[in-house]
Amino acid sequence: MTKDVARRIDELMAQMTLTEKFGQMTMLAASLVETGPPGPGNPVTQVREGRVGSILNTWGAAEIREAQRVAMEEARLPIPLFFAVDVLHGHRTIYPIPIAEAGAFDRALWLKTAKEAAEEAAQDGIQMTFAPMLDVSRDPRWGRICECAGEDPFINAEYARAKVVGFQDAPNDRNRRLAAVAKHFVAYGAVNAGRDYAEVDVSRRALHEIYLPPFRAAVDAGVMGIMPSFTDVAGVAMTAHRPLLRDLLRDEWGFKGVIISDYNAIGELIAHGVAADLTEAAVLALRAGVDIDMMAGAYETGLAMALKEGAVTMDDIDAAVRRVLELKFALGLFEDPLRGLSSVAPSPDSDPSRRASARDAARRSIVLLENRDAFLPWTKPPRKIAVVGPFADTTGEFLGAWCMAGQSDETVELLTGLRSAFPDSEIVHAAGCSIEQSDASALEEATALARAADAVVLCIGESRYTSGEAASRTKPTPSASQLELARHMIAAGRPLLLVLVGGRPFVLPQWLVDGASAILAAWFPGTEGGNALADIISGKWNPSARLAVSWPMEVGQIPIYYAMRTTGRPYDPNNGFTTNFLDAPMTPRWGFGDGLSYTHYELAEAHASQLVMGPSDTLDVSIDVTNAGKMAGETVLFLFIRDPLAQVTRPVLELKDFQKIDLAAGETRQARFTLNTEQFAYLDMNLSPRLDKGRIEVFVGTSARPADLRRVDVDVWLGETSHKPSS
Repeated sequence: MTKDVARRIDELMAQMTLTEKFGQMTMLAASLVETGPPGPGNPVTQVREGRVGSILNTWGAAEIREAQRVAMEEARLPIPLFFAVDVLHGHRTIYPIPIAEAGAFDRALWLKTAKEAAEEAAQDGIQMTFAPMLDVSRDPRWGRICECAGEDPFINAEYARAKVVGFQDAPNDRNRRLAAVAKHFVAYGAVNAGRDYAEVDVSRRALHEIYLPPFRAAVDAGVMGIMPSFTDVAGVAMTAHRPLLRDLLRDEWGFKGVIISDYNAIGELIAHGVAADLTEAAVLALRAGVDIDMMAGAYETGLAMALKEGAVTMDDIDAAVRRVLELKFALGLFEDPLRGLSSVAPSPDSDPSRRASARDAARRSIVLLENRDAFLPWTKPPRKIAVVGPFADTTGEFLGAWCMAGQSDETVELLTGLRSAFPDSEIVHAAGCSIEQSDASALEEATALARAADAVVLCIGESRYTSGEAASRTKPTPSASQLELARHMIAAGRPLLLVLVGGRPFVLPQWLVDGASAILAAWFPGTEGGNALADIISGKWNPSARLAVSWPMEVGQIPIYYAMRTTGRPYDPNNGFTTNFLDAPMTPRWGFGDGLSYTHYELAEAHASQLVMGPSDTLDVSIDVTNAGKMAGETVLFLFIRDPLAQVTRPVLELKDFQKIDLAAGETRQARFTLNTEQFAYLDMNLSPRLDKGRIEVFVGTSARPADLRRVDVDVWLGETSHKPSS
């Protein structure tokens, strides 16, 4: 912040009444979309009276111009508003949901889609996005797993860096940038039993090793906002969690941006049982460091009395107001309250590159889970294809949760994509059932079409309205009506391609997995989802996505993830008195990093540049990768470590890096990773970084499965470099 901006803020704050200061600390919702309980019907009145400083859930030239006109011309002090929306995976052009896009394992893609979403949103009058969502989750019962980057903290941290830079810094025009708000601080993804808004009780070790690192990465990348979660952590409501919000986030990490409550979260401190009324709730939130009250009315209602009683100070209030004004100056709103706004609403067709970009992002995010006997690709397509299922031609379902300004009629569904890709095939369609309800006549029609076809494409899953917030499920599986349809499709006896649409890993019955010739996890692929799926099915695109989250075989396995710790009795199939299930395997159906290709990649042995590392050394790990098939493609390489002897038990694998490598058919290339000794450190019993001397196992491979990994061992030596032991 420049001296001139600091001076202007001082002058402005000197003129502000207490009500106007509370106004800058208040965010109200408009009526375009609902993301929480209904609020005031006419926020314009409060803007005119200086009682609101920001508005969420509205966009578009007419609405933004009028609201800013009132703020700048009719309010006593001309202070611009800022407008915020959940631009989570696109604005008008919708990209794959985050858990799908995470499976591309492509930092450049993550940044690019954030950049393009920022440009579109800014054209529509938005200056802030409540994204990225960084809640590491390992529970597919939780609906909001669709919004995160999966089960691994390192992936979520890398995703955080890319998205923050993409939203805030990547657009060439500074007026097309958004302030990113990393949410939900912290451990919201660990809600009990996957129930949204439920309690969270995780160890301090889990907090610091799993749930905090993505937020630290966002802060290091310069994120402008942080949103605490609705939930508590070990009994302390996050909206009032001073040790984490003020002591850790602000004081230790040095976060200087704004902290914005989630929707009505300050008011919900009463329901948490830690505040008797809105005044107490407001005091707790402000003292914890929350600058902006979203939709609770707690600051406006309660802070005046709290100030009078000495529960808060004017310095507390002024510090929050100053941070809000600093944000508005940083966004350029005082120079141009309409910065970036276009008179024409953006659309996927406004920029010729948008649809191509959405299509590319989707096909890089769709995972080929099974492909028996090379059933795909259809380079010589079946003569007659039956496309069946309630998601094959349903308008808008491909958009997924939090599609906000996305338009159903601008979305390419599967049936449209297939008809475009296979113009010489006869393609027939029947829904077979609705998403939740059986229909005997529809089922009969679909079965007849399947029996008469040469191949069947069955598209089933979950609705975008049963994914995301407030969408927890005890059984993360397609509905009974869809499973009944699937049984009939398998019984029809034709080769079956199963396309799964949804926002979470599904627990699938074995008969369905066995009955499909190929399975694609489409997730919610976005605006160009139908074309992207057709590109993969036809072989125009060689699938390269892999799972960023494990898919369990049974609900009872949840949570199941690759980075579990060893135990005193690790699994031994020959010993019943080791960690095990009586009625299910220890492994997921598909695990972290799983995903097939139309070609085959062979890995040579991994090599280390040195087998002994000193405390300040770096280590290069290299491996030759060969495309042993007949089709060009790209694959992901993961680098994991394992510390077999430490002060505390370590996970069986810890991800430290990943990269993509493109290979022509028959080509061999070398992939190289560089590590430093800090990446071999861990948190000791006091949660302080600790580096031990001794052996570290380093693995490079295409997934977390042992069979896909190549190992090289390195000795960490903490003495003088010249006295390293010989290897």
